[in-house]
Order: sequence, then C-alpha cells, then structure tokens
Amino acid sequence: MKPDRLYLDHAATTPVVPAARDAMADALGRWANPSSPHGEGRAARSVLEAARGRIGKALGWDGEVLFTSGASEAIALALKGFDSVAGAVEHDAVLAAVSDETRLSVDANGNVQLGKIAKDRRYAIQQVNNETGVIQPLAELGAAIRESGGLLVADCSQGAGKLSLPDADIIILSAHKLGGPPGLGALLVKDLALLRPTGGQEKGYRRGTENLPAVAGLAAALEAGFGWLDDAARLRAKLDMAIEAAGGEVVAKAAPRLATIGSYRMPEISASSQLIAFDLAGISVSAGSACSSGTLKASHVLTAMGWDAKAAGEVVRVSFGPLTSEDDIERFMAAWKAIRERAQAA
Repeated sequence: MKPDRLYLDHAATTPVVPAARDAMADALGRWANPSSPHGEGRAARSVLEAARGRIGKALGWDGEVLFTSGASEAIALALKGFDSVAGAVEHDAVLAAVSDETRLSVDANGNVQLGKIAKDRRYAIQQVNNETGVIQPLAELGAAIRESGGLLVADCSQGAGKLSLPDADIIILSAHKLGGPPGLGALLVKDLALLRPTGGQEKGYRRGTENLPAVAGLAAALEAGFGWLDDAARLRAKLDMAIEAAGGEVVAKAAPRLATIGSYRMPEISASSQLIAFDLAGISVSAGSACSSGTLKASHVLTAMGWDAKAAGEVVRVSFGPLTSEDDIERFMAAWKAIRERAQAA
C-alpha cells in the first residue's frame, strides 16, 4: 500500500502483524509435511501442535482446535448437513449453510430475537456483526438455547481476541481478521462428536495438509494481543460524534458495538459513489451494501434491521487497526465533508 493512502478497512482484512510474519518465516524452515512419520515430519508436527495449544491458551479455550482453509470452510463444517438456524444478519457464508425458512429476525439495533427454540437445532449467531460492529448478547442467548436443548455455533471472526470467547459449543475463527495470515480458519469445538468425520488430517475431520506457517502466524498474532483497543474505542467515539455533527447517521448507535467497527450513512449519496470518492482521496473503506454482478444490492444486515433500500445503500463501513490514529480520523472526516459538499453542490 502506498504510504500516502489511509487504510480503514480492517474488518475486511487487516495487515499481518510483525510477530506473525516472524513466526511464519521461522515455520517455513519446517517445510516437511506434519503428517509424515520421519524426523522432519515429526519436527513439523511438534511445531504445529505447540501452536495449536498456544492458540487455545491465548483465547482461554480448553476444547478442541481444528484448522481449516478459512472461516467459510469452518462454517460449512459446523452447519452444512445439520438442522441449523441462523440470525438474519449473519455473514453470507453462514446464511448459505442454512435454509431461508430458518432465519431469526433482529430488532432495530441488530439484536437477534430467538423466539421459540427448537430442540437439537444448531443456532448460528455471530459474536460481532461484520458490517455494523454490533455485539450480540451471546451469554444470554446461549443460555436460552442450551436450556431448550439446542446448540450454539458462534462466528467469532471479528471479535475473537478482542472480546472474551462466548460459552458456545462451536466457535469459528478467521486468522486474517486478527493480524494473522489469510487462508487459515479454525473450528473450536467442545466435543468432536458434534462434527462428522471425513477422514484425513485434523483428527479425521478435515482433509488436506496443514498450513504450518499460517498456524504459527495465527498463534503469534493472538499472543501479540490487542492492547490498542482502548485507543480504537476513543477514536470510534470521536468519529461517531463528527459524523453526526456533519449531518450523517451512525448505524446502531444505541447498541453495544466493537470498538474497531463503525458504519455511517451519508444521506442522499450512494455508497458506491462514496467508495469511488474516498478511493480517489486515498482512503480505503468498504460499503454497507454489496455490489453483485454490477448491481448495487442493499445490505441484508441493514434491511433486516428495518432500513429501507435507499438508506441502506448510503452506508459505508469504517474499521480500525492497531496503527489507526487521530490524524487518520481527521483526514477521513475532511474527505467525508468534502464528498458531501460536492454532491450537494452538483
């Protein structure tokens, strides 16, 4: 990325932290297949299993840790082929794994409404919404689900490491949201009997040679921690206030939200126009609506929260990383105001 550009799309993917890069470089020297029985393979296996244990320890998880190619594969292993229910604001990978008839509605703040809980179903509810940053009350929801005989599958791709893990039966992780490398996800499982074995690696639950450098990178990234979150909370609060003062709208303002994610509406200006203008100003953000086959489609998250298609199509997401500064917020707001002024003058 050019040094004059400002990256505010960390919820999509965040740069690999230095500790993870160093760990990956070291692990590349352990080039052998961890499943091979010879000395080189055993050495690689030792590093892999040590990293597996470090990941569990860093997250306070004492159950099983299985590695996948990413969160999407982990979600598929946890939900596809099982009787599953999902919140209406879940990530597309979750919604693809459940039927349209089993969507849980949400209130205006994006909080899942459980309704009557069906026994033996898997309830897929994200810890943090990837578009709005809204934090679901998983302690309360999980207790209700368990009491009624259901299972909680929590997508913690955005919140892991930044928030304590919920008491869930299965948890989903994504390395590249946490300062680790892309191409690695994880399933945290209380009981392997909850999954269907497919043979192959990862205790017989996922085929494919383990990505040792990526696993080592994730362990190091989690151990590096998220000590910068207090700064992110302060910066996000400042941005919220500035957006409202400039005539914008903060999405889910009244809901508990992760410090690193904010979504904002610029009235009467489409998200696609905003993205182009921000990019020309050297600022990387993403839309609260997704572009599919060249057609702007309103965000399913915002429409589930009661937003009409027009308003939902005027929202962009801003997400912070460890190096985001006060100067960055001021630069973004200067661009935001300039974009709106130009549009109003046109």
